[in-house]
Amino acid sequence: MKRTTLDDIDALLADTDELLSTRYPGDRDVRQPIHTVYVPGDHASPRIQQEWGEQALAAVEAGGGMVQLAERVIVASRKESGEAFGQTPPSLHQVAREAELLAEAVTRKLSSEPIEDLRFDFEDGFGDRGDEAEDAAVRAAARAAVASRGEPTAPGFVGIRFKSLEAATRARGLRTLELFVTEAIAGSGSLPEGLVLTLPKVSTPAQVQAMVLAVRALEAENGLADGSITFEVQVETPQLILGPDGTVPLPAVLDAGEGRITSLHYGTYDYSASMGVAAAYQSMEHPVADFAKNQMMLAVAGTGVHLSDGSTNILPVGEPEAIQQAWSLHARLVRRHLRRGIYQGWDMHPNQLPTRFLATFRFYREGLELAAARLRSYVHRTDSGVLDEPATAKALARYLSRGLSCGAHAPDEVEERIDLPVETLEALARTGTTQPQA
Repeated sequence: MKRTTLDDIDALLADTDELLSTRYPGDRDVRQPIHTVYVPGDHASPRIQQEWGEQALAAVEAGGGMVQLAERVIVASRKESGEAFGQTPPSLHQVAREAELLAEAVTRKLSSEPIEDLRFDFEDGFGDRGDEAEDAAVRAAARAAVASRGEPTAPGFVGIRFKSLEAATRARGLRTLELFVTEAIAGSGSLPEGLVLTLPKVSTPAQVQAMVLAVRALEAENGLADGSITFEVQVETPQLILGPDGTVPLPAVLDAGEGRITSLHYGTYDYSASMGVAAAYQSMEHPVADFAKNQMMLAVAGTGVHLSDGSTNILPVGEPEAIQQAWSLHARLVRRHLRRGIYQGWDMHPNQLPTRFLATFRFYREGLELAAARLRSYVHRTDSGVLDEPATAKALARYLSRGLSCGAHAPDEVEERIDLPVETLEALARTGTTQPQA
């Protein structure tokens, strides 16, 4: 092909090349937590994650023990997915052993990192208590967020959800944002690592533009580099799923964030209520929820922006039978969003932590052998009954990497099965290649 023709093609595709490299850069090299825990802002404490872990373990012990709950999760998972064609169902001994190992892993998790992502809530979880009360609670929450970093059970991420930028709550929300960020920086000497700010009830890209103005001002006031402060956006209004002009505003929201948006979070109940769904039927698995989340998945695909499902308000509290039913529901909903490609959700009560981790760890452990075998065959170019393409190999590596990051697997378990060091696996999960990047 003539050089002039190639030059013409390069010129024609210059905008496409720019779009793919900037708008769709691929996955960020940042851990995604498997859940976000919401607590009212005035409940902030440096040890709240440890307290939640202890309460979760006590609830499981009172409910029959972790092994028994793990067996229930495993059996329910197998019934939902069905046994693979021609596969011999596991024996009772195999299920018991699997449950024992799963229970051990989850017990360790609840003792070491019971909350991966903690959010002190000054929106719906706090309400309107007047400026004096909120100011005091915000400052205390900032101090707790900083102090929690020194705890052995420290969450990987911690931050606040402040009131929305709608007219009625805008001034109060921005005041809370400023107080929290300023206090946190003063307490730690710099912008705390793992700090997360949640912007709720976003209806238009302009509200995201306003958020960018706000955090840019905070950076200037505190001597931070431009782009230092990032935030996540809650998708809980129909206006973000379908705009007044018939388009989907979500991509425009990401553009309005100017690279600062780290995650989109689905708001189960505000969104369902806005759609007119009766309270008894508002759920993470309602068809309107699935439609919204499918749009969100499309919007963030390839952008590096994470996606989180919402919560269930059916809590494992009260009578033993009610607790068991709520655990079963929660575990099923966690499995559901994991199988649909959403790797994060919300938890609202300590007693939801056991089923969060049991269902999540089970999701990653049940596919370990097959995923590792396929990835090993792909990387080492050995004969296999499955012909995987590079995109699938990257997805297999990401699946194994996510299992490692949350604690479902130990590094040596994965390295032994894929015959590769974890560092190579992580590179493959990020880039799709085991070759060093220039």
